[in-house]
Amino acid sequence: MSTPPLRLFFAIPCCPQLAHEIVDWRAQNPVEGKPVAPENLHLTLAFLGSQPRGQVEALAALAASLTPRTFILHLDRLARWKNGLLHLAPSKVPPALTDLERSLREQLLISGFNLETRHFKPHLTLARHCPRLPSTPTPTFDWPATEFALYASENTAKGTRYHALGHWPLRPPAPA
Repeated sequence: MSTPPLRLFFAIPCCPQLAHEIVDWRAQNPVEGKPVAPENLHLTLAFLGSQPRGQVEALAALAASLTPRTFILHLDRLARWKNGLLHLAPSKVPPALTDLERSLREQLLISGFNLETRHFKPHLTLARHCPRLPSTPTPTFDWPATEFALYASENTAKGTRYHALGHWPLRPPAPA
C-alpha cells in the first residue's frame, strides 16, 4: 500500500499579528464569498501540486540553499479576479520578493519540478467565490516578510488547512 501524495506549495506565511489586523478589517468590512481562515493567510511563491511524500526532503534542502533577503510588502490594492478570488496586492513589488520567487522557481525547475507557467502576481487571498469587488475603501497593510515555508494543503471536513513542513529565514538586507 503506497502513501498518498501531498499537495505542496512554497509561500510566505502571514505573521499572526498581521493576520489578526486583516481579519479585523474583513470583519468590519464584510465581503461576499468564502473567507480564507486566518491561519491560512499567505503569499504563494511556487505551487508544486501533487508530489510524492519522498520529495519533501529534497525540497527542504533546496529551500535551505537559498539566501533571500527580508523585505516589507506594502499591501495597498484591493482587487478581484474573474475567478472570484478577492485579494490584497502591492502596487509596487519589492525587488527582494521578485528575487526570492525567481531564485526559488529556477532551482525548482533545475531540480525537475513542473511548475505553473503563469506570471507571478504576488497577492494575499482574502476570500474565494466573491461575486463582486466590495465598495469598501482599500485598506493598507505593511507585511514584514521574515521567512518562507513549504506547505502541504489538506482538505478536511472543516475546510482546507495548510500545514508547514519547514520554515527558512530571510536574511536582513545588506548594509548600505
